[in-house]
Amino acid sequence: MREQGTLRLFKRGPSIEVRLVLLLALCLGLVVTDAHWSVLGPVRSTLSMILYPFQRVALAPRDALEYFDSWSHAATLARDEQEALRRQRIEMAQLSTHAAQLSTENEQLRRLLNVSESIAQQSVAVEVFYVPSNAFSHRLIFNKGSRAGIAPGMPVIDEGGVVGQIVRVTPFTSEAALLIDDQVSIPVQVLRNGLRLIAFGGNEVGKLEVRYLSAGVDVRAGDVLVTSGIGGLFPAGLSVGRVERVERDPGTGFAMAIAEPLSHPERYRHFLVLRVDVADVPRPEEIEHALEAQ
Repeated sequence: MREQGTLRLFKRGPSIEVRLVLLLALCLGLVVTDAHWSVLGPVRSTLSMILYPFQRVALAPRDALEYFDSWSHAATLARDEQEALRRQRIEMAQLSTHAAQLSTENEQLRRLLNVSESIAQQSVAVEVFYVPSNAFSHRLIFNKGSRAGIAPGMPVIDEGGVVGQIVRVTPFTSEAALLIDDQVSIPVQVLRNGLRLIAFGGNEVGKLEVRYLSAGVDVRAGDVLVTSGIGGLFPAGLSVGRVERVERDPGTGFAMAIAEPLSHPERYRHFLVLRVDVADVPRPEEIEHALEAQ
């Protein structure tokens, strides 16, 4: 015989509103209890342990992005610091080189000042503007010209002695031929015995030549050549060169002395141009004929 089911007076449970009120009351009770008593501490700890793995899994993408971002930032920062240190080293090296160059130039300018004080002629301090790229001539271009009182024929000196001679000027620049240029000839004398000669730019690179000497001329290796002052262009007593050797030709009966200049135009940037009166200065050919006639 089929058992009779119990008769239900309510076909459904409490309404949503009642459930909401009950949940709110429960939450409020838990909050009050947690605020005033510590009885829920173990429950909280247990729930935290249970939820921790899920929290780590949920936060794993964020942690990965933060790690990658921090690694990328650290790599970029290290690279930037390395480049900054490299630039700083280069700048420090440039500053050190520039300071050494300025110190050298200051020392040379002080020596030039001492030279200019010991010379009666007025002088103009010039700086090398550029060096012409010509393998067959030995020239320097200076940064001052006719507006500074420079004229063709004026001698150029440094603390070592005669450097060369002005051969061309413009209002703002001037061109000087060095001692070793084949267009330059200077009346000189041997400091040891006063013998007067003419020095020319030599065929040997970087050397001077004293040509057309008699076979028995009293010129030796080591003799110092200075300007003789003949002609009035180069003041007397300026250092020119030092004789390295004397070549004698028994066949012709002549000798030639090879000398090394005492000036060093390749080392410095600043020189003095002596403002001598070049209006009535005789040409080098006239000076040579006058010396041969003595």
